[in-house]
Amino acid sequence: MERPEFTIGIEEEYLLVDRDSRALAVAPQGFIEDCAAVLQDQVSPEFKQCQVEVGTRVCRNAAEAREDLRRLRSAISAQAARHGLVPIAASCHPFADWKDHDHTPKERYDGLERALAGVARRLLICGCHVHVGVGDDALRADFLQQMPYFLPHLLALSTSSPFWQGEDTGLASYRISVFDNLPRTGLPPEYQSWAEYQRSVGVLIDLGIIEDSSKIWWDLRPSHSYPTLETRIMDVSPRLEDAITLASLTQSIMRMLWRLRVRNQRWRSYGRFLVGENRWRAQRYGTTEGLIDFGRGTIVPFPELMAELVELVEEDADALECRAELERVQTIAATGSSAERQRAAAARAVASGADLDGAMAAVVDHLIEEFHHDL
Repeated sequence: MERPEFTIGIEEEYLLVDRDSRALAVAPQGFIEDCAAVLQDQVSPEFKQCQVEVGTRVCRNAAEAREDLRRLRSAISAQAARHGLVPIAASCHPFADWKDHDHTPKERYDGLERALAGVARRLLICGCHVHVGVGDDALRADFLQQMPYFLPHLLALSTSSPFWQGEDTGLASYRISVFDNLPRTGLPPEYQSWAEYQRSVGVLIDLGIIEDSSKIWWDLRPSHSYPTLETRIMDVSPRLEDAITLASLTQSIMRMLWRLRVRNQRWRSYGRFLVGENRWRAQRYGTTEGLIDFGRGTIVPFPELMAELVELVEEDADALECRAELERVQTIAATGSSAERQRAAAARAVASGADLDGAMAAVVDHLIEEFHHDL
């Protein structure tokens, strides 16, 4: 079997905030055009007017992805600063109200709001999508069956949306709760072949419900535009290095699945009902509670689970030149995701005498600092 390229591409969505008030701000006239003058087609508007999206080039390894993503983040920050704004990479703004923010006037987004109504209006959320180069359709279908087992692990590590409209939701990823209100979201169905996947999607296309598979928003999907499998479950990471680590882990897991396949082996399949329970645990607890190890029949503490996963894919990380990035997974597991750091920032502010509004502003300050830490 021909070895897939396992290239990676990272798409991130950012929120623009006013530097003084820390509130969300509409992208000013000409902002996207100014960014595009520097970044060409690697930047675009997003659904809400306070959002902007970037995408790396096709990258061979983590080092290339880091260099390109740092360039993208730096350029967005520099252009925002010209307007008194600053970007943050968090899946929910700590205190913004979705009712105060309109969608971007664009044909695609106008149609989205018409089709999804009130569900679309609440989409004041940001995510991170990681594309892994897998050009063979049969292999993409095979990975579409096996990869969902690991999606909760990726979500837990990435969680960055504990606050919504000024309240602690108790969840590590409230973004997932908002996004799951859309149709065609969640874990992908279990298809036995690429042809079965195509037939299923074709039914909705033939009925005129969707134009193409880009209107399918599963946690993992074959990309409509690229020869990749696209992981979409993750919250966006405030820290650049966390984003690179999560992309490297995604890349390494897929290579591990390919390595098993060439040895006539495969990852044991567990039903979506069971995997969905781990997805909920990741959404609710992030890294602070364990996930279910179905083979052992027990809930395993998250740091222990990550140590096992890192060991499982070490060979693949070496082949993909991302061993250092992979080992950082255990640091995230031990110290906590962004959700825990945001809660800690709020607690510090309260301990210093801040009220709720002051605590939420402190969280935004924390997110601004994290966005710029590695630039």
